[in-house]
This record gives sequence, C-alpha cells and structure tokens, in this order.
Amino acid sequence: MHCRRTNVPERGDELFELPAKEFTAILGSLVDKGRPPLVVFSGGEPLMRSDLPELLACAKGRGIPFAIATNGALVDAAVTKMLASYGPHRVSVSLDGARAATHDDFRGEKGSFDKAINALKLFKEAGISTQLNCSVSARNVSERDEIVELARELGAAALHFFLLVPVGCGAELPDSMRLGAENYEEFLLWLMGTQAKPLHPSTLHPSTLYPLPSTLEIRATCAPHQTRIVRQKVSARSPEFAGRAAMMRGCLAGSVIAFISHKGEVFPCGYLPVPAGDLKKQTFWEIWENSEVFKTISDPGALKGKCGTCEFKVICGGCRARAFGTTGDYMGQEPYCLYEPGKRIKAKG
Repeated sequence: MHCRRTNVPERGDELFELPAKEFTAILGSLVDKGRPPLVVFSGGEPLMRSDLPELLACAKGRGIPFAIATNGALVDAAVTKMLASYGPHRVSVSLDGARAATHDDFRGEKGSFDKAINALKLFKEAGISTQLNCSVSARNVSERDEIVELARELGAAALHFFLLVPVGCGAELPDSMRLGAENYEEFLLWLMGTQAKPLHPSTLHPSTLYPLPSTLEIRATCAPHQTRIVRQKVSARSPEFAGRAAMMRGCLAGSVIAFISHKGEVFPCGYLPVPAGDLKKQTFWEIWENSEVFKTISDPGALKGKCGTCEFKVICGGCRARAFGTTGDYMGQEPYCLYEPGKRIKAKG
C-alpha cells in the first residue's frame, strides 16, 4: 500500500492534506486484520511534510513495515539520521538516467542528479536499504546498462524500471519521449536477459566506500505483459525461466496494492485516477474488501478488447492505468502489448 500526495495540484482542494491525527488513525487501522501491509510513503515528495516524523513514529510503534520514496532533493545528513532512527524497510530514490544531463533534463532541474546520488550514498552509509527507481523513456533507454551498473556501484538492494503510464504527468510528456509497443517488448526482453546474468561477487568497488551486493533485484513496474513474455519462454522450453514465471504476476492494482492520496481517497494504484473509496467515510479494510472498483479490476473475466480474449489474461491482465489513459476504460485493452491472442508466437531473444 502506498500513501501519496499528487504531483501537481489541479484544484484548490488539492492543496488540502490529511492532518497527522487523521493520518495516524488510518495507519492504526491497518493492524486490524493481523499482519499489516507494507506502507510506502511517496508523493509528490513525502519529505515536504513537516509532520513526517510523527507518521513514521506511528508506523514503527504499530509494527507497520514502511518504505519511503523520495527524489532526494531534500536529503541531508540530518534527514538521513531521522529516517534511519525509525527503521525503514527501504528508501527509494528516483534516478532517471545514468548521467547528470539525462536525469536533470527529465526532471527539469539542474543539479537534481547530484542530489539523488548524494541521497543514495547517505542512505547506504547509514545502513538503510536503498532502491533506484527509473522511469523508462526514449531519452534514457539507451543508458539502461549504465543504470544497472550504477545501481550496483551504489550498493543498492534493488533497481525498479517504471514503464511510463499516459496519465497525470505521464500524459504531458511529448511523443518524442515515449516508447512504442515494440520498444517496450524489446526492453522487457533485455530486462529478462539482464536478470538472468550472474552478478558481481561482493567486493570493494574502486568508486565506492562499501561492498557491492552479491545480488541486485532488477524488475519492471507497470509491465504486466512481462509475465506473458516469460511464460512464452517457458513454453519454448527455456527451463531457466520456469522458476521466475511461477513467481510473477501481472497488474497488481487493486488486488495486491492500493494507493491512499493526501486527501484520504483510495485508488487501485497511483496511476489510475479511479477512486475506490474515501477514508473519511469508510475504513481501509471496508474499501479493500467491498469496493466494486477493486472487485472489477481483480476479475480477469471483466477485461475487454484483446485482453479479454487473451489466454494470458489471468497471469498478465495488462496495465489497467494505461488502458484508462488511452481508452478511458480501465478494463480496456493494454495499448503497449504486441501479442495477438491465440497466435502463440514465441518471444524473441
């Protein structure tokens, strides 16, 4: 589950944020069903909340595992010490390029790359597990191998590549920055090959002050059709992918994850602006268990277009946010999938 603030205010009430008292009440309710879910404080920028320490203290006191997603701009030694004191499961930092020029251009702020790198180093030195989040675009896809190596050099535990979704800020990106369906397919095939490569042994890297991890979790986010590609590999008798295929799932929106906005609204995911409920009127678990939006989005039988007739719909399901962004229907077909149901084509690579 993610607790987030929207990136760009669109109305006057978008400036409203749940006060700490209501926020901590929501956090407290998460333990009502036994083992609480992992809570990710994201944004916007969660470090902009002056009461963040109070919220983290509540999560820690309730035994709720939590993570922080930041762009690193506000991170210094004091912020690092504060976050470390609450024992986060992980802190992720957005890094949209292996080079300063690429990242800064994507972020629209010179110096943001250096701030992100500095934040990752501070977190690592403080003993905090770190993760790099990279939004894949036409502008940085050629740097993908460099980004993997940078993640390893920085001692990150994970590197997540986010495939862009054409809603919110993603809808404002120029066509020159967007990848097409064929580009996404090729990227996911590259990713599978990268995931299968042996990693460096744990040793001191000359550019770092800490050991490289012996493993680096590399995965794609908002890429449910990777499950279809992996399954095709398995059906083509590629046993090295069999174990991975068994562990993978497609779109997680509304079935494994949920997003809570800064106003207390609950959504299936952070990219799908279809409200499932309001925490000012219902508890989280009431929404999770009874929302018609969650029930529909979790039902493969409700899928439309080629997703609805696809033999991989149970394990993939397509990205519901991308479907919404291109068709206006969150149960419509995934626009960035090349596969035609029934053809049983073999994945290349």
